[in-house]
Amino acid sequence: MDYTQQPLIFKLQKVLRYIRLYGPARTWMKVRGQYHMNRNFATLPQVPERKSTLQNAGIIGCGNFAYSNIAYYLTQSRGPVIKGCMDTNIARAASLCQAFGGAYYTDDENRILNDPDIKLIYIASNHASHAEYAIKGLQAGKSVHIEKPHVVSESQLVRLCNAMSASTGTVGLGFNRPLSKFGRQLEQAIRSEHGPMVMNWFVAGHELPEDHWYFREDEGGRVLGNLCHWTDFMLRMVPPGKRHPIRIVPTRSGQSDCNIAVTYIFADGSIGAITFSAMGHTFEGVRERFAVHCGNLMASLDDFQVMVIERVQRKRRTRSLFRDHGHAEAILGSYNAVFGLPNAVNQYDVAYVWETAELFLKTKQALDNNVAVVVDAFSPARMAEPAARPGAHPRP
Repeated sequence: MDYTQQPLIFKLQKVLRYIRLYGPARTWMKVRGQYHMNRNFATLPQVPERKSTLQNAGIIGCGNFAYSNIAYYLTQSRGPVIKGCMDTNIARAASLCQAFGGAYYTDDENRILNDPDIKLIYIASNHASHAEYAIKGLQAGKSVHIEKPHVVSESQLVRLCNAMSASTGTVGLGFNRPLSKFGRQLEQAIRSEHGPMVMNWFVAGHELPEDHWYFREDEGGRVLGNLCHWTDFMLRMVPPGKRHPIRIVPTRSGQSDCNIAVTYIFADGSIGAITFSAMGHTFEGVRERFAVHCGNLMASLDDFQVMVIERVQRKRRTRSLFRDHGHAEAILGSYNAVFGLPNAVNQYDVAYVWETAELFLKTKQALDNNVAVVVDAFSPARMAEPAARPGAHPRP
């Protein structure tokens, strides 16, 4: 929904609700991001020449997320570190560059890739291009932060992991929820218990028009564009070494990526379920509820704002003043890791990049074909196999 085209009363109600949910500063940035998406220039602006040793990051893909999250958190926390801004829509590149003090904007990715001052590239373009830009960045010796999903096919996954192995650059992923305050607390609480668990996500997502670019065949649909957040979260909650093989069991009706349910059965006996609904407009954005039962632990998390943790007779309810999905931690964690600053997180090895991607790729396969699929753990030998190989085994 284009909020800039809605009646004034709707926009006022939206702003007031978001101030309560996210605070004035985040709400103002979200409003600016909406208008940024529609901004045009009669004449493209001149950007003052800026020479600063601080400018060591570039952005490829200057849409709403890059504007209201990546550029916002980088500038707020690290100052004017953005040097180059690239988008195939030159007006968006110019708008972001102008707003956040970039040195230049362009519609040519090679200018970013060949800039010796840029050590880290944030990639927030359309989904099908994420891995392609990341591979080029790694081959150029850059570190990359790839927004979700980092691949849309197994061919891209093979090439990305091989590029990682051959590059001096590092890879951060845009899976922010596990890095949030509540995400980290939940993982810590689960790790203090023993044995398998039962997890459940209920997610109400944005309703999208049928002609939305998410639904283009090469972009991966909503499973790769949205559901990957929650498949990644569940994967992280299960301890390493106890995850694979994972059996994926789909439940769907007419559509394969909207109004669906998926069940995951992990090697240690843990069960996870995701229900994803997109039946209408959600005024407060994506709504989500997570619940888990593990040993003596029962916990729930509502919209990353309210968390309840129970252990037998003890019960603790924590409420955050505003919603916190962990965007700042993910975005800044990649920057801090590359430049040796405190709170360096969000850097991943080939095995994890492979396993979290294969989980959402095989979830899509299971839903598309309406059959159960089994996903095996990563092994280096799999990177050498042809792209057409069966990475998982259909089961009746």
